[in-house]
Amino acid sequence: MGRVAELADVSVRTLHHYDEIGLVRPSTRTAAGYRAYSAGDVERLREVLAYRRLGFGLREVADLVDDPSTDAVAHLRRLRGLLLERRDRADAMVAAIGRELVARARGLKVTPEEQLEMLGARLYDAIGGAYTATRRTEPRIAAQIWDALGDARTVLNVGAGTGSYEPDGRDVTAVEPSAVMRGQRPPGSARCVAAAAESLPFEDRSFDVAMAVSTVHHWGDPIAGLREMRRVARCLVVLTFDTDELGWQDRFWLTRDYLPEFAAVLAGFPSLAGMTDAIGARAEPVPIPWDCADGLFEAYWRRPGAYVDEQVRRAMSVWTRVGPEAERRAVRSLSDDLASGRWAERNSDLADLDAADLGLRLLIA
Repeated sequence: MGRVAELADVSVRTLHHYDEIGLVRPSTRTAAGYRAYSAGDVERLREVLAYRRLGFGLREVADLVDDPSTDAVAHLRRLRGLLLERRDRADAMVAAIGRELVARARGLKVTPEEQLEMLGARLYDAIGGAYTATRRTEPRIAAQIWDALGDARTVLNVGAGTGSYEPDGRDVTAVEPSAVMRGQRPPGSARCVAAAAESLPFEDRSFDVAMAVSTVHHWGDPIAGLREMRRVARCLVVLTFDTDELGWQDRFWLTRDYLPEFAAVLAGFPSLAGMTDAIGARAEPVPIPWDCADGLFEAYWRRPGAYVDEQVRRAMSVWTRVGPEAERRAVRSLSDDLASGRWAERNSDLADLDAADLGLRLLIA
């Protein structure tokens, strides 16, 4: 026990406590009668300590390590996903502190919102609180997604958020790294696992189909995440965005005329061709209806006044990514153009359209 305590960097007292509560019990004895750990005991201890260092309580840890459906490899994948989330939080915090230092060095005023940004919440933790107000399943987009699911019985929803677009009548498992988003999933929704797309805690071919809806652009490594989906499921259905077309950022008047910074947000995003090649998929256009119920970034293409509404913008990740200065300028310019009639004059061709192709694509593999 002393040697294990030394290797694990914990006290012997801690190991005694784990033994007393049945969390990790040494299963063998030395010739002298001392308690000793088998290889399996050490593996379990490693899992317990890893979860503890990630902030889980002892009761939560016991539930995790005693889960009969999860083996050592699944635990490693889950732990990797949780660590990636923590790394993302740290990276966000470093970046926010850096921006504040630059602002203060220039003598610029730092707003309370910008000061709180240094806490480094994940993007969905920052915008997730507004999701239930404006983000919901759009039936016409859902019909296209669900049709692509075919007759699949078991479905994995990666980057599931609050559960929009999860199909009824199927065995659905959700994966969502953000605690804020998981906390807003309605009662009775599919079980949700805390993990990242790049490290899914499931065996190969565990599901008939894996789906991901408007989430790939938030992943640290989109191609790795798509390949993980390919590993755990026989088929894939992914709603994403096409940046291959020349001048793609000009498809939507908001990014063309008011928010050119949007191009930089997706600067490192894989090409549509790269994503389809990675998983052997075909791409289908997904038109956005003029009265789209889901408040995604492009949803209000024929209802421009919505973008002036703070509550509407808060449920869109783009505004968090471009930063408050770009947001304030874009909203001010749009407000002026709406008041003067310039927006209506410039976009008169949209008035009679029922739906628009603004780059949403459904990848089916």
